[in-house]
Amino acid sequence: MEILVIGGTGTVGTHAVRGLVERGESPKVMTREPGKAGVDGAEYVEGGLGDGDAIRAALEGVEAVLLITPLHPQEGDLGVAAVKAMDDAGIERLVFQSIHRVQEIPDPPHFASKIRIEEEIVSTGIPHTVIAPNNFFQNDLWLREPIVEHGVYSQPFGNTGLSRVDARDVADAHVRALLDLPAEGLAYPIVGPDVWTAEETAEAWGRHLDREVIYGGDDLDAYAEQAGRMMPGWLVEDLVEMYAAFQERGLVASEEELSLSRAVVDHAPRTFDDFAAETAARWSS
Repeated sequence: MEILVIGGTGTVGTHAVRGLVERGESPKVMTREPGKAGVDGAEYVEGGLGDGDAIRAALEGVEAVLLITPLHPQEGDLGVAAVKAMDDAGIERLVFQSIHRVQEIPDPPHFASKIRIEEEIVSTGIPHTVIAPNNFFQNDLWLREPIVEHGVYSQPFGNTGLSRVDARDVADAHVRALLDLPAEGLAYPIVGPDVWTAEETAEAWGRHLDREVIYGGDDLDAYAEQAGRMMPGWLVEDLVEMYAAFQERGLVASEEELSLSRAVVDHAPRTFDDFAAETAARWSS
């Protein structure tokens, strides 16, 4: 099958590309930097979501697409334009990465963008599958310095709880959706086996690093001030809205969703404790 991966060099996409190659596929991966080292066995072509000509060229001869849209102030516009190009190209199968229960938390801009792109996919009639993951374990990789150097866990998602998931499991779901599952317009939650609060997450990092790690707290004004030193304002505002929703309502999977997630991934879900242990060992080496 001729497969194009859009968003194939990020947290999830790299693992998905590797998984496709391991299944005997030779996916095409669209990237702004095709010369950088990637996954052996994949073909890297130059282009970005904002380049309509590049998208149309990349779609030539392609039967199936994995679409992972980036955090971007125009994410919705870019994603919708890409879907329109796929429809024009006669794509036979589309797998789109959305967010777990995105319809219940529609206000953060990158959540709203996912909803809009999903609606465009449905309107085109392209045979598709939506993969809807919870919060990634791997988001914590950005927090190495505050965790290791200062003993503070600073992702302010509160203590209602999230069914956090390993990005590698999300990638496995993408591969299965592209190669094994019927494209019937269904959305599959991809979730972790345990519910984690921010305080429990801090404790887990402390346990695996053998040092005290405390949760930095729910103060989103303080978070915004700190994050604003490293991120553009539009992204800080987006994340503050998301964390406010997480603090208020959480994002906890039902037993039915966990069972469905296991079936789609086709193996036992990876655990946060295992992820934290392997990451702590790497950080400490």
